[in-house]
Amino acid sequence: MSVSPATPKARRFARACLFAGAALISAALSACGGLSAGGALGADQRILATCVAATPPASLIEIDGTGFATAPGIEAERMAVVESVVRQTAICSGQLRVTVFSSSSVASTLLFDGSLHLDGATDNARLRRVPQLVSSVMGQIQSAYGPAISKLDQSDSDPTGQYRLAGEWIAQLGNPYHLHLYLLTDGFQTTGIDMDAQDKPLSRSAATQLADTVVVPLLPGSTIVVAGLGRVAGKPPHSDLVEGMVTFYSELCRRTQASSCTTVSDYAAAGQ
Repeated sequence: MSVSPATPKARRFARACLFAGAALISAALSACGGLSAGGALGADQRILATCVAATPPASLIEIDGTGFATAPGIEAERMAVVESVVRQTAICSGQLRVTVFSSSSVASTLLFDGSLHLDGATDNARLRRVPQLVSSVMGQIQSAYGPAISKLDQSDSDPTGQYRLAGEWIAQLGNPYHLHLYLLTDGFQTTGIDMDAQDKPLSRSAATQLADTVVVPLLPGSTIVVAGLGRVAGKPPHSDLVEGMVTFYSELCRRTQASSCTTVSDYAAAGQ
């Protein structure tokens, strides 16, 4: 059954795609070495055009603090995604929460939690304050990242447990916020599910069946991005296993009733 572009569901989906697309553009431009002042303002104006004042973003970034979380390349890629999301959330006057997690939904550390708001009489006046706000927020997140990870239990990882925390957070915020969940993880679930066998292929059918055993909350209308699957330092896992993990996390997202699901191995795609 097709959905008319005029329906509320279609409009929510379109807004989610615009917001996610703006993040990708921002991250890609950042990865290319930055922008001139004029170019940055233009990029921020394009992000502003995707904002919906009636439904500001509630951006939740949950970072897997196990495994290769502090490997220089992986940490840099994750921080590029975080910065992109911070920028979008600030421009759209949303809420931002950033955590790192390990063995369970309670084994997590808060890096940042607050409302991002830009003062100014005009759009351009507010947008000119974006770099300073982003720099301030990123400074807090980056300074807390390493120490937080060093205190986490490194024996297990529970990415799927983070969906419950996302559900609790958006329920606390309530209307009018629209949940944007970013789960940055290599995908190796070891709490309750054994995925930590890099030489064992995980077929799509097996991945779907495995996902059906996991309890996830309903997050209707939300935007969910899972990125970094199979991204490890050193020898990469078998491609069949990575494809299986993509299927697994895609199925989890589908079952939350999110309006938009992005499940990828490339961190750069998460910030687009």
